[in-house]
Amino acid sequence: MILLQELFEHPYFCQDQKNKYLDLARPADEHQTLRRLSDLARKLSVVLPVSFFEKAGKTYFNSVMVIDADGSRLGVYRKTHIPHDPGYWEKFYFAPGDTGFKVWDTKYCKIGIGICWDQWFPEAARIMALRGAEVIMYPTAIGSEPLDEMDTKDQWQLVMRGHAAANIMPVCASNRVGIEMGESTEITFYGSSFIAGPDGNMVVEANRTDETVLTATFNLDEIRKMRDSFHLFRDRRPEHYRGILSIDGKNPSNY
Repeated sequence: MILLQELFEHPYFCQDQKNKYLDLARPADEHQTLRRLSDLARKLSVVLPVSFFEKAGKTYFNSVMVIDADGSRLGVYRKTHIPHDPGYWEKFYFAPGDTGFKVWDTKYCKIGIGICWDQWFPEAARIMALRGAEVIMYPTAIGSEPLDEMDTKDQWQLVMRGHAAANIMPVCASNRVGIEMGESTEITFYGSSFIAGPDGNMVVEANRTDETVLTATFNLDEIRKMRDSFHLFRDRRPEHYRGILSIDGKNPSNY
């Protein structure tokens, strides 16, 4: 399985709010990059979750198409959580995803996909795990904050390593690297792509400045045994989690 970065076809255009960038979007069934990568996936017998800017009718989404190792397209996930802060003006371009969190049964394993800002929300990872994911993947575009002297690289990695440990499964994140200039801001992307094991420990990690390829191999049968013996899923008490369905943590009245 090969994971590319979020919106890898273009510079990260969300630094600016410009209608002209809407012209980059394409419907999934007319997308030339998806066609080319479907052919490549079949040729190489690899699974490719492909990030792309999707146009669906009059609406635009930040999406991933999951391409199986025979080149077939298994389906689309649309980014659920959409940020909107200086340098990351994504609500200008993308509607909140309407697919819900999904899991695909690929040739090699069952994978769950989140996109960048989704990775900060443990609810998303847990839902994918409950739906049978064996590996969770996050294509990403994260870096410096143009108006704040804030470096969230470590926090960004730690929250996903927590997803790996809490759900006892590998987590992979592929991030942009380098400096990209917008019209009014610039972002230095963190790089630091990584693969975490089912215990949350770092298996392999990129540095902050260089393009690279990371690889890891996992025995999913052994991880399943580990997950089963840990009893995290047996001991869940969803009847006590009603507060998670509300904004403020109170039990929703219509539950």
